[in-house]
Amino acid sequence: MSLSGFSVVVLSVALVAFSASPLFSGESPSSPDLPPGPMQAKAITACTECHESRIIMQQRLNKQSWAKEVDKMIRWGAVVDANDHDALIDYLGTNFGPDRPDYETSRTSRKKTKKQ
Repeated sequence: MSLSGFSVVVLSVALVAFSASPLFSGESPSSPDLPPGPMQAKAITACTECHESRIIMQQRLNKQSWAKEVDKMIRWGAVVDANDHDALIDYLGTNFGPDRPDYETSRTSRKKTKKQ
């Protein structure tokens, strides 16, 4: 089976568009960056593989609760090296603990309108 010239062009354009998309690149324009720190890259790799960073940033858990959450995510398939486990929990507890201010999202949705 051979592809016509037109099919090859369409396929090539589709592949270029897909590889440049945020979903393919692992980036998300609506997913804010996690705070800097020695475990930032590990948290991005382990956590944002399955969900946006916003899910993490909304939490206000103590370190014991973060440990339970990390262990649950590992059971669900998150890849966390055993050598990074405690440091990741410390990072999350420090940046997203109960003493931290609430996460405030930037609104990107439509403006509220009056019901008519």
